[in-house]
Amino acid sequence: MLSVALATAINTLLFFSSLRLLPPSLIPLFPYPLTPFLPRSIPLIDGMLTLMAVGGSRFSVRLAERWRRRGSPGGKRVLIIGAGDAGRMIAREMQNNPQLGLEPVGFIDDDPNKQGMKIQGLPVLGDRERISEVVRDYKPRQAIIAMPTAPGKTIRRFVELCQQAGVETKTIPGIYELLSGRVSVSQIRDVRIEDLLRREPVKIETDQVARMIRGKRVLVSGAGGSIGAELCRQALQHGAAELILLGHGENSIFHITRELLSVLQSPVSIVPVIADIRDRRRLQSIFEKHRPHIVFHAAAHKHVPLMECNVAEAVTNNVLGTQCLIEVAEQTDVERFVLISTDKAVNPTSVMGATKRVAEKLVEAAAARNGRVFVAVRFGNVLGSRGSVVNIFREQIARGGPVTVTHPDMRRYFMTIPEAVQLVLQAAAIGQGGEIFVLDMGEPVPIVELARDLIRLSGLEVGRDIDIEFIGARPGEKLFEELFAEGEVCQRTQHEKVFVCRNGLVGEMDNGKGKGEDGERNHCDPHDDGSLLRAHPVDARHRRPHWGVLGGAAVGEQPACRPGRASASLFPRATLRDSAGGAPTRGPGTAASGRGLRSGGRSRPGRSRCW
Repeated sequence: MLSVALATAINTLLFFSSLRLLPPSLIPLFPYPLTPFLPRSIPLIDGMLTLMAVGGSRFSVRLAERWRRRGSPGGKRVLIIGAGDAGRMIAREMQNNPQLGLEPVGFIDDDPNKQGMKIQGLPVLGDRERISEVVRDYKPRQAIIAMPTAPGKTIRRFVELCQQAGVETKTIPGIYELLSGRVSVSQIRDVRIEDLLRREPVKIETDQVARMIRGKRVLVSGAGGSIGAELCRQALQHGAAELILLGHGENSIFHITRELLSVLQSPVSIVPVIADIRDRRRLQSIFEKHRPHIVFHAAAHKHVPLMECNVAEAVTNNVLGTQCLIEVAEQTDVERFVLISTDKAVNPTSVMGATKRVAEKLVEAAAARNGRVFVAVRFGNVLGSRGSVVNIFREQIARGGPVTVTHPDMRRYFMTIPEAVQLVLQAAAIGQGGEIFVLDMGEPVPIVELARDLIRLSGLEVGRDIDIEFIGARPGEKLFEELFAEGEVCQRTQHEKVFVCRNGLVGEMDNGKGKGEDGERNHCDPHDDGSLLRAHPVDARHRRPHWGVLGGAAVGEQPACRPGRASASLFPRATLRDSAGGAPTRGPGTAASGRGLRSGGRSRPGRSRCW
């Protein structure tokens, strides 16, 4: 509309300017003496008539199509939840593209200031409490949740209300997935578990991250994995001059290379490299050839139960491989080295956690030795990774169940992959050297609730269509993960979702200075409002015996791994209590009650305790 008006104004101005510039012989209808005395209203009237003619011809076709669709029963009636910018974009695209077969009937929005308004010609029909009434009166066949910044609990509530009203629910991606900031109908999809666990978006200092990466050569180890691949995507968006994709699995490196090349819009060199991080000579050749400025080390063995049966592989890859990468990085003058660590490195009870804790110590030692920005970033589980419990639950649901959960009190921290990587880059940008950064993971999520949500999102009901079965905790697992090690001093950084731990308190811990008044070790509270986080005693009820630094097994020593038998020599079974503080139970099985819930105290026949 603006372009039509602008073109009309320019046309009118040029036309009447020409009347005064042309010679009298070329204007027979207007004698020369009269042209200076043309009424001033003539340009205005001409402009209005031209605008009506040009604009009317353009919009009449669209208007006619809208009226035709309004009388046609073919379009699917859609209720849009959220009358913000995203909702407006969705409504506008549906109205402008009748071939989509979607007819918006109105908006639902909780903002009282929007009630009764019309947006894109559509009414705001009420707040969330009126969803059932609106569905009954307007009969939409689908509801689209258009709120990319809404937290997971809000999405969960809207999904429940729509299910109660009997209307299909769709959504658009969250803000972390919408890096371009634009929303379209093509992005509408089913509601996923990631949407129900979504957190309120945090502000990322993109300029600071871009300054760190722009024009630099960036190497990502484990580039074919979930975190490594996302690091590559975001490094490319922030202007890396060269991306070296280092990985051991050829298929995953092939796929991420193809993906990056398909979206490449600037002259960036993308170099896929197949190599083992334990091969020092191969690493030296790669680093000397490409001379990376920044290294993101995401390559690691991460499967906790599997590493209990493969201790030597876990140690050589996670510890010795990290050591090789650090030493070669030092030799080739790498400016910044970022280790991707895990919350399982805190008070580790597993082989994987212990090896990652050693890797953190190696990075700290390297930073002290070379004075460069060598840091580690620690966070919990990510949704959508190849080894995620979410994928296992989906497979079990597709087979008809049961969905197996290890323990009714099992809790884990979860983040989406894009959010985790954005915060990793933010932590890397503010690092000075030797820090362990810890991402604020929000509240831990009960795994059994995660299973229930996935079952409901599949259109099934727990107990009626599918059961949840408790099979007992596996070797190396804790009931819940911790984000801070005993005795670590944790401070908030300039970013609200990134904490930094100073690990200079090892000697103090040994002298008892890292203990609280009751003698328990202290750790940090990520939700404390102070800049220096208060320490509080760890609840020993959920603590399992943990290793020191690889204490309990020598490098290369393999634990017993037989079907139905845990590795007792390395990980003695913990005494577990239920959440109400009841009597302790030995072993993995924990009784549970409730419809659709079954307990299991023994492994299934033929099932390895390491899987």
